[in-house]
Amino acid sequence: METGLLGIGAGIAVGLAAIGAGVAQGRIGSAGIGAMAEKPEMMGRVILLIAIPETLVILGFAVAAMIMFILGG
Repeated sequence: METGLLGIGAGIAVGLAAIGAGVAQGRIGSAGIGAMAEKPEMMGRVILLIAIPETLVILGFAVAAMIMFILGG
């Protein structure tokens, strides 16, 4: 029972982080494409801003790993 609950907790950590990053990337991406349409030299900044929400998923994965390895024993 305990192992299953740890797995569910780890899945929720990664899943919610991925959903949050997807929502953020969608909004940043659409705004970035609009900005690049007016100023093409902003491409580097837009790529950087699109990559930033991915750190949220990496942190969610780190929390899931801690849940499984530290709490799971």
